[in-house]
Amino acid sequence: MSLNFVDEARPNTFEFETSALIKASGFREYDARWWFGQVAPELNLIGVQALGMGLGTLIRRLGVGPDIVTGHDFRSYSLSIKLALVSGLMAAGARVKDIGLALSPMAYFAQFALDTPSVTMVTASHNQNGWTGVKMGAARPLTFGPEEMNALKTIVLARDFDLVGGGSYDFISGFRETYLDDLTQDKRISKKLKVVVACGNGTAGAFAPEALERIGCEVIPLDIELDHTFPNYNPNPEDMQMLHAIRDKVLKTRADVGLGFDGDGDRCGVVDNEGNEIFADKVGVMLARDISLRYPGSTFVVDVKSTGLFHTDSVLQANGAVTDYWKTGHSYIKRRVAELGAVAGFEKSGHFFFNPPIGRGYDDGLITAIAICQMLDRSPGNSMADLYRALPLTFGTPTMSPHCADDVKYGVVERVVADFQAMKRNGAAFAGQKIADLITVNGVRVVAEDGTWGLVRASSNKPELVVVVESPISSLRRREMFEAVDVVLRRSSQVGAYNQTF
Repeated sequence: MSLNFVDEARPNTFEFETSALIKASGFREYDARWWFGQVAPELNLIGVQALGMGLGTLIRRLGVGPDIVTGHDFRSYSLSIKLALVSGLMAAGARVKDIGLALSPMAYFAQFALDTPSVTMVTASHNQNGWTGVKMGAARPLTFGPEEMNALKTIVLARDFDLVGGGSYDFISGFRETYLDDLTQDKRISKKLKVVVACGNGTAGAFAPEALERIGCEVIPLDIELDHTFPNYNPNPEDMQMLHAIRDKVLKTRADVGLGFDGDGDRCGVVDNEGNEIFADKVGVMLARDISLRYPGSTFVVDVKSTGLFHTDSVLQANGAVTDYWKTGHSYIKRRVAELGAVAGFEKSGHFFFNPPIGRGYDDGLITAIAICQMLDRSPGNSMADLYRALPLTFGTPTMSPHCADDVKYGVVERVVADFQAMKRNGAAFAGQKIADLITVNGVRVVAEDGTWGLVRASSNKPELVVVVESPISSLRRREMFEAVDVVLRRSSQVGAYNQTF
């Protein structure tokens, strides 16, 4: 099979219907995302077919065998994208096992349950309607990182396909029940918890309410009806609009906890019984306390956006917990958890990874939700708000994302890193104090002498930068650090407005 590729800039109608359109920048660090909307699309179905041919070629060259699991989320166009992807995979000799409508973690689970090494999941997660994407892996429970994504990009854009034929397609019926059975087996709680379950009208609405009911929760549904237009808010548990909706429902119903899931169900956000929106890194500290008490000496991996409490918390120290700060991104954290044999990995975005005996190493928002309910079940007399209050007080921000185009964002971050390194070398004051430390494993995390810190990095899947600030001292110090970081950012004219601040 031979494919013509069309210029990304402005294809005419005939070219769009007869040639592959696939924008190079859609190949991200650890997955792929493209704008698939009506205006200025970055991808067409023939381009998706080329992606499938490239992925089938890559897994063959990796030597992992031809079998691959595929699934899709509930967007109006996801099924058509998946079928185009499948046609390309089969042309490259892949034997496809299709689990149908799915969450990303359901697809990862299928790799184990169906004894299939590779996976491809069609989802744009929490991105606005009009976006599409693909998450991929060829070594369970890991997903692709930069090396595999670069190899895939090269194969596709160079049209370097191995079109060996011999592919096949098998639809696996009833796999939703298999997944839910595995999730909830032996997980029943004794405390009757009233739980708000919010899904933002994303795919998790077909899974999360039933999973939590099965373990014994009284579920209060919120926006669980599947609706690809996302009429209320995007299904993103980092988005304050979604968290505020959960807060209001928790307070109105006097629920014990509110749990919010993103579009493809691999993340979980938390609101306590008093209506406090708890950032995911603080939830991670609470779970790490619970886990390290049961498994003393546990190792945890956390991303560089996460709270400093993982290093300083006295309870974790008393339990012998060890924390490793690593690169942001579900692929990076997942790999690091596997490399270190960590019990769990936590990302501030809400991607949590649990190794045995809790999970299989991949990120699953429903496993996180169940772990939270079990933590509450093991804490008689303590509410979610009590467990939150027991943490040392810090003053953090949500993840803030000023616009910055994909083709310049990494260069902007390199300049910011260089600016901070020069300040530290020169002993210059920053945000009123000297710089005590710079962590540059992923962008730059600048730490002041009092422990207040600010992070700048490039988003891996959107045309944005990522900015996070935390202070263990005061909200004033948090504001001072944010304003000082923002001054450095504004030296680049390519940095635009923030999606949200605090």
